[in-house]
Amino acid sequence: MPRTVESEEYSLKNEKYQIRVRELKKSFGGQPILKGINLDIERHKINIIIGGSGHGKSVTMKHLMGLLKPDSGHIYVDGIDLVPMSDYQLNKIRHKFGMVFQYAALFDSMNVFDNIAFPLREHTKKSKNEIKDIVTSSLESVDLPGIEHKFPSELSGGMRKRVGLARAIVMEPEVLFYDEPTTGLDPIATKNVDDLIAGINEKFGVTSVVISHDMASTFRIAHKVAMLYGGVIVDSGTPDEILLSKNQNLREFLEVSGVL
Repeated sequence: MPRTVESEEYSLKNEKYQIRVRELKKSFGGQPILKGINLDIERHKINIIIGGSGHGKSVTMKHLMGLLKPDSGHIYVDGIDLVPMSDYQLNKIRHKFGMVFQYAALFDSMNVFDNIAFPLREHTKKSKNEIKDIVTSSLESVDLPGIEHKFPSELSGGMRKRVGLARAIVMEPEVLFYDEPTTGLDPIATKNVDDLIAGINEKFGVTSVVISHDMASTFRIAHKVAMLYGGVIVDSGTPDEILLSKNQNLREFLEVSGVL
C-alpha cells in the first residue's frame, strides 16, 4: 500500500521534502484564489514558484509561512501540519523561516546596522558584541562589508535587496522565502541578486522558496520549478523538465517570456 504524507514517519534530516502542500484551498469574499494546491518544496534546494500576476503566488507563500489559514487542505513542515496549529504553536515553527521582501522592507529611520540587528534584538538575548559580529558577518555574506552606518535612502535598489537578505539570515533560518527578489532591478543587479541567492543556498544549506515571474533568473538558479496558474499547480519539475512540459498554459507563459 503506498505511503501517504499523513501516514509517513518523517526523518527530519533525511526527508527529501521540507514542505509538502496538499489540496490547499482559500477564498476571499467568496472568490476562490487557491483551488487545490499540491506542492513539494525540496530540502536544501532553490524552489521557484512561477506564474502571472493574480494567480495566487503571494497568497500561497503566506500560507507556507503560516501567515494565512486555508479554508481546507494541509501544509506539512518537516512532517508537521501547520493548519490546525494555534498562533503560539505557529510562532515556534516560524522561527525556521526567513523572509526577503519584494522591496526589502527596510526601516527608513534606521541605518543598515540597526535594520539587520533588529530581529536579533527582538528575539534573542545576544550581547552587543555578539550582535555586532553577526551583523558584520551577514553583510560580508552578501558582499556589502563596511556599510553599517549608511541609511536605506543612500543605497541602490540592488544594495537594499542585499541588506534585506542580510537581515533575513541573521536568525539562521532553515527556510528562506523570497518575494519577487529581482523586481525593479537592471540586468546586472538582477544577476548579482541571483548569484547571492545561489551562494547563500549553498553556503548555509537553506531551503529556498522564491516567488518570481522573472524567467531568466528562474532558469539561472532554480533546482525545482512549479507553475501556478488559476489557483493550482499545473506542472513542476527541474528546469529541463519544465522546458519539455506539454501543459499549454505553462508553454504559453514560457513563450511570452522568451524562454522558448
